[in-house]
Amino acid sequence: MKKFCCAVLASFPLAVMAYPIDVEKQLNGAEVSVTPLQIDHNMASVQLYNYGEIGARCKAVFRSGPEAPRTRRAVIGAGQVSTLTLKSNRSIIKLRINVTCEQE
Repeated sequence: MKKFCCAVLASFPLAVMAYPIDVEKQLNGAEVSVTPLQIDHNMASVQLYNYGEIGARCKAVFRSGPEAPRTRRAVIGAGQVSTLTLKSNRSIIKLRINVTCEQE
């Protein structure tokens, strides 16, 4: 029983480790806040908040290792929030997100 408890306690640090998320932003005059979020070992999202007075059209390209890049698009009105998500087929080791926004 002691060995079992030690094995369970030793595995906790492995479960808590997070993967790095690199975000590259190209806002082109749009007033958008970009916040990356880790949801699970194979899920991530980016939250876009438009704090400007004009709507914005945004595109996020998620790149996770050898998988094909996935593109998500959103139209965000003034003062609104949009969340773009990615569910990967494998565990994510490192995630790169390119966000491009333009004013409408």
